[in-house]
Amino acid sequence: MAEYTGPMDDWDDLPELTPLDDHGDLGLLTEGVQPAAEASGPAEALEDGPADAPLRRTAQMEQVPAPNAERQARPQPAPDTTATSALALEDEQEVTTWTQAISTLEKDLLGGPRSMTRRDMASELGVSLISARKLWRALGFPNVKDEDRAFTQQDTDAIGTMIDLVRRGILNEETAISLTRSIGQMTDRMVVWQIEALVENKISEGMTDPQARREVVRMLPEIIEPLEEVMAYSYRRQLNSALQRLTVRVEAGLAASAVGRDGSEDDAPLPLARAVGFADMVSYTSLSRQMNERTLAQMVQRFENKCAEIISIGGGRLVKTVGDEVLFNAETPEAGAQIGLALAQAMADDPVLPSSRVSVVWGRVLSRLGDIYGPTVNLASRLTALADPGTVLVDAMTAMALEADDRFVLVPQPPRMVRGFGEIRPSILMPGTGNGLVVD
Repeated sequence: MAEYTGPMDDWDDLPELTPLDDHGDLGLLTEGVQPAAEASGPAEALEDGPADAPLRRTAQMEQVPAPNAERQARPQPAPDTTATSALALEDEQEVTTWTQAISTLEKDLLGGPRSMTRRDMASELGVSLISARKLWRALGFPNVKDEDRAFTQQDTDAIGTMIDLVRRGILNEETAISLTRSIGQMTDRMVVWQIEALVENKISEGMTDPQARREVVRMLPEIIEPLEEVMAYSYRRQLNSALQRLTVRVEAGLAASAVGRDGSEDDAPLPLARAVGFADMVSYTSLSRQMNERTLAQMVQRFENKCAEIISIGGGRLVKTVGDEVLFNAETPEAGAQIGLALAQAMADDPVLPSSRVSVVWGRVLSRLGDIYGPTVNLASRLTALADPGTVLVDAMTAMALEADDRFVLVPQPPRMVRGFGEIRPSILMPGTGNGLVVD
């Protein structure tokens, strides 16, 4: 009997469905009729049941026509398959064109066909399979089987470049793997970002998502080299900026961070004095539940773009974004405070984005793997959760570093207990004299 999910009072009128037979084929679908070959016994047996029930069922069967009998009796016109065949041919041609474009683009990107196994590559480089696999994994690529021809000469040359730095004694193996991982992780995020930006652009022009992605594949050959040129330029420029941060000693506020926040020297050994700030969107979770995928993506992108621009203008560095939150740092407490105020104001003025909570804390941090760590970062995160929408919150030590600057007004708040730090005395940071950070 077929499973029925309708009202219970209709069960008596249900048709019977013969179950699958031993060969797995679908059995005969009937409306209360068993095939003659499956009859349970002679006709006289029908009289042994409840009074007249089988007879009424038999009479009913004789009166009810076969399913769709009337429709089947009428002559049916032959289907016109011309349009369907043309559409199928068009789809097939589109798939073929798409496949060819992907294949051509892959050969261009990889520098040739995949002709080498992992063992071939390791042999040419003169290293063990394990060493070759370590660097391949560090780039962010999945493992392949030893017999798979998955590598090109370009793959071998790139991995050989890092191996050569180790052999020349410039890097040790651990550092080489770390640097390789930095390239893999950053470029992975970068290309996903770029592809989605290109797709979104085509969708805004009226294309569907599949159409937009096909169009991006077609246009990529024209923009790969220009993007590579800008990437190489940006790498060198960013490296120069990092060099300046590395070599220029930051004098402002160093005395304030000479000892730990509790009077000890627990965080004093951390090498860098930085202003650390967080900014997050208020009510992001509830808003995201009300938005479709594209609207949510546009809001997050708008938030990240605006934050990145303000942080850059203020001379800070965007460390990372995590959904509705950004982490940034700056070289002086004043720069961090200016960025924090500009972020809060920009979100409040934006007609699309919700307001934000912002915190800024001056102290020492450890910078590793493109991220920053230490009690200063943790305290800034805790303060963000305590801040009211549209406000910037700082701790007592940061307030001390800023109190002599007329550009800032500090409003002390009641003491608060903060997990991991005990009692702290936060202050609301407000703009004082001057125009603050000028954002285009």
